[in-house]
Amino acid sequence: MDKKKTTGKKRADGYAMKVQPKAISQARNDIATWKMAVRQALAILMPRRARLQNLYKDIAIDAHLSSQIENRVLQSLAATFSLRDQGGKINEEATATLKDSKFYYDLVRNILDSIYWGPTVVEILNDASGVKVVTIPRNNIEPKEGLFLVDENDTTGIPYRELKEFNTWILEFGEAEDLGLFNRAIPHVLFKRFAQSCWSELCEIYGMPPRVLKTNTQDPTMLSRGEQMMRDMGAAAWFIIDESETFEFAKGADSNGDVYSNLIRLCNNENSLLVCGAIIGQDTKNGNESKETISIGMLSRLVDSDKRRIESYFNDLVLPALVRIGLIPDNLHYTYDPQENITLLWSMTKEVLPYMEVDPVWVKEKFGIQVTGIKATPAKAQLSSFFD
Repeated sequence: MDKKKTTGKKRADGYAMKVQPKAISQARNDIATWKMAVRQALAILMPRRARLQNLYKDIAIDAHLSSQIENRVLQSLAATFSLRDQGGKINEEATATLKDSKFYYDLVRNILDSIYWGPTVVEILNDASGVKVVTIPRNNIEPKEGLFLVDENDTTGIPYRELKEFNTWILEFGEAEDLGLFNRAIPHVLFKRFAQSCWSELCEIYGMPPRVLKTNTQDPTMLSRGEQMMRDMGAAAWFIIDESETFEFAKGADSNGDVYSNLIRLCNNENSLLVCGAIIGQDTKNGNESKETISIGMLSRLVDSDKRRIESYFNDLVLPALVRIGLIPDNLHYTYDPQENITLLWSMTKEVLPYMEVDPVWVKEKFGIQVTGIKATPAKAQLSSFFD
């Protein structure tokens, strides 16, 4: 379909453009920071989520957590869908309009992001460059009060649910009271960082133990020569004490880092359970095929739940908004195409071949097998053994 035909109503300027950018503190976060952010988000008077959202941005860069989320999200983004009319017939033109557009991908992504980040407000713009979806910064949204804050520290804001653009140009995904799944992942990411930091210090101590030099510290010449010697000997930590002084290292627990490794593994496993419902492909020591199969099945059920969430939002909110904007026709229903188990279907096809005629065209389209016809004198037993 020619994308130029999908014009609709025009709207070039939005509320997202009014947001005043603000610098984010790069100070180290801890559990106290998290507790304070949650209290601020759940406050009865003037609740604000900016501090909590900054924490979410901080933990979102964790490699393990982000990989688990992408593993779940991308399955829904890659699934095929159709727009059908009341009679169940696919509207090819309207379906192609969404499939060929970037704004569809952005809408689905924001619906899924609302699971992790909490309530998400997006704005649809349609200018000379085409239709695009802009996510209003979550720092500037207070979903409990329904306010859009030009500055995240404002005491008052714009009630976006009362705007005429709401549910047409401005869409909201997620529940107002929900803090998002990231809220439960924060302690595991923070403890993991703590363990990694301590483990790196342990590696430094074991790899480059500190050096001690005893000399006459009252003699400037000897002290200066000692300092120069220590600097020239390497990068390990060093110090100089007087000949009459004694220094001893405290005896710590003998460890090669197992305690940190176990804590990191625990935190990774907790986040895997949180996002995927199972630990998939990580436990190479105790893993086995049956365990992985069950774990993948649990993830599939979560992905199916995500798809139902997307279908619900599209049918109740997104499609009516796109109709009012003029991007797609009315009376269409969003639905995901049914997924088939090709392995099971092929097994069933083999079983029925000796007894029934199977359409060669269907076999070619479904399994990619180039069927040219039926053998002149096929023996029933030979045909059955060939497909077994």
